[in-house]
Amino acid sequence: MSTTAPPGNRFERRRSQTRQALIRAARQILAETGDTSASIQVIADRADVGFGSFYNHFESKTDLFEAAVVDALEEFGQAFDEQLTGIDDPAELVAAGFRLSARMAGSHPELMQILRRRGLGYLHSDNGLAVRALRDLQVGIASGRFTAVEPVVALSALGGTLLSLVELRFARPDVDGDQAATDLAEMVLRMLGVPPDDAHEVARRPLPELG
Repeated sequence: MSTTAPPGNRFERRRSQTRQALIRAARQILAETGDTSASIQVIADRADVGFGSFYNHFESKTDLFEAAVVDALEEFGQAFDEQLTGIDDPAELVAAGFRLSARMAGSHPELMQILRRRGLGYLHSDNGLAVRALRDLQVGIASGRFTAVEPVVALSALGGTLLSLVELRFARPDVDGDQAATDLAEMVLRMLGVPPDDAHEVARRPLPELG
């Protein structure tokens, strides 16, 4: 039996590879400078694809950069899913998210630079880290772990604090990022209604190693 993939499958695979190459190029640009004014030719050259290929996948640069941000934030969310599997306490999930984010500034700089530059506009998106954080907040509120409050309001506070932490990691590399993340995690837990002693302990529980 032949193992050669049918032409249609080869075409779809190459099409997918081209699309991903364009998204990777856009992610790199966002992480390096945040400058979305780069020409389509520059983007295509960086992706090592033909100029004409761009319009087979995206109607405009705006569409491409939107896809690049969504792709990066979804990868960020999936990384958290992998690292935090098995943790059921919503408070621990929130705290671990802050602390892992601080470490990812070093281990996943491209992702974190994109979050730094574009994260605010996706604070209430229905994908990436936002939807996961909202889920954890809803569980915490429903269970009484957190103070009863509108979940999207809590998400605004949580997301704004996280983005401030990310900015701190890049703007002030002299500051101990792990300690800053732990302190902020404790403050956020207290803000969400976790008792002070409990918040202090939860924010210092052992973290899984980043993959």
